[in-house]
Amino acid sequence: MAVPLAFFALFFAYPVVAIVGRGLREGGQWRTGRIGEVLTDPDVLDVLWFTGWQAAASTALTLAIALPGAYVFARFDFPGKQLLRAVVAVPFVLPTVVAGSAFLALLGRGGMLDALWGVRLDTTVWAILLAHVFFNYAVVVRTVGGLWAQLDPRQEEAARVLGASRFAAWRRVTLPALAPSVAAAALMVFLFTFTSFGAVQILGGPRYATLEVEIYRQTAQLLDLPTAAVLTLVQFAAVAGILAVHAWTVRRRESALRLVDAATTARRPRGTAQWALLWAVVAVIGLLLVLPLGVLVERSLAGPDGYGLTFYRALQSSAASGGTFAVAPLQAVLNSLQYALAATGIALVVGGLAAAALTRAGAPGTAGRPFRRRSARPRSGGRLIRGFDALLMLPLGTSAVTVGFGFLIALDEPPLDLRTSWLLVPLAQALVGVPFVVRTMLPVLRAVDVRLREAAAVLGASPLRAWREVDLPMVRRALLVAAGFAFAVSLGEFGATVFIARPDNPTLPVAVARFLGRAGELNYGQAMALSTVLMVVCATALLALERIRIDRSGEF
Repeated sequence: MAVPLAFFALFFAYPVVAIVGRGLREGGQWRTGRIGEVLTDPDVLDVLWFTGWQAAASTALTLAIALPGAYVFARFDFPGKQLLRAVVAVPFVLPTVVAGSAFLALLGRGGMLDALWGVRLDTTVWAILLAHVFFNYAVVVRTVGGLWAQLDPRQEEAARVLGASRFAAWRRVTLPALAPSVAAAALMVFLFTFTSFGAVQILGGPRYATLEVEIYRQTAQLLDLPTAAVLTLVQFAAVAGILAVHAWTVRRRESALRLVDAATTARRPRGTAQWALLWAVVAVIGLLLVLPLGVLVERSLAGPDGYGLTFYRALQSSAASGGTFAVAPLQAVLNSLQYALAATGIALVVGGLAAAALTRAGAPGTAGRPFRRRSARPRSGGRLIRGFDALLMLPLGTSAVTVGFGFLIALDEPPLDLRTSWLLVPLAQALVGVPFVVRTMLPVLRAVDVRLREAAAVLGASPLRAWREVDLPMVRRALLVAAGFAFAVSLGEFGATVFIARPDNPTLPVAVARFLGRAGELNYGQAMALSTVLMVVCATALLALERIRIDRSGEF
């Protein structure tokens, strides 16, 4: 645990504490009265209300739309399933500014709906809700569908034989088994929408602001650090509560179920109803997930003189950016790839060690029963281990704006004066990548029978050699999947990077946001072009992952 704890202490806890301390300490004394002032401000209360309301509405809408998709991916086997699964996952790893750009091209002024029917939904809450469903559809499909695929269908069939209707059998047999997984997915969706930043910033306009958007406004625009610090503490407390409940649902799911091989439960659709459900899910995916991305590509090609590569060519010159960047915007592509590769390496080291620590602290594997879910209760120090596990998830919900600004304030003195170092961006991106590495590696590492390591040790293998000869061959594919997810989410990190990326070394999400913030057709077109490039890179990474992924329930 030493390396992960040191990493999170230096590059997560220290910057957050520094920025909160800067806002709430004056003359060496804590200004706790400021907390009451901020929390009784009517404008802040409106932000808190909207943050919670839109998160709850987004979660309910996502579950309603995505649960049929989870069933289809879990129980049906059909041509193109692997490709469709990758398509579903693409929005989840896309930067929020790219998704915001896509929905702006679809719902905004001059967008497809505006051109066809004169309808605009940008600066409305519906645009925000639809964008959140777009992002989180994959969370429900993978979390719930992964478990659903491993539930033995014969239990529900037995209930049907005993006289239960199809709905009664599902309600009494399948739903109780799925309930912890549905709850876990709902909590994760609520977490991601509660801390939403990029989509709300682009689509919400001045009327709507979540806590994250308000923290950014108070920090970057109003320079009101005390208010930003209080809002950060509120968001941190809410996220900690959500993660605590999520950890409880995960433990229930891990300890209560007996699972079967997912490959044995999927079959081709039978009957009109099942085919209709399959095509309805495909239509939803097409309209909700594929259409915005298709409109994004179309806008990137629609130049002033007709369709062509005008906006892509403009990316090659800094002059075409109108002074937005000191370098050619296309340089942001290379910068992002370099930063993301470095962040992936850091996330693999830190996340891999954290997953190994959590595995060694848990119960040993059981040989011969690869698809039976075991209790993962720690042998000792249970609360410490659960606390450590929750710590690894905190960066997903903590204000990235606070972390980014904290980097500038905290990491400005030797031996950690990193303000001018290129490493600052990968470190911030790695904080978001580590949770994905841990959640991908952990179930696979826990499935390795501890007796294999013990046998290797008895035969004289050192711990390093035992890991290399026993664990690594079994987890190699999971390691590649973890690296792919870490790379994709690092590539799209925006909240922290917007503070620390230098003008002469912008990343792709920062470049997109800056182009969208400037008026003019050329700036808008270049934003669409850069968004398309970023989408293609993320989609390519996801397609590669689908060829090597391992279906495991309980982890995204």
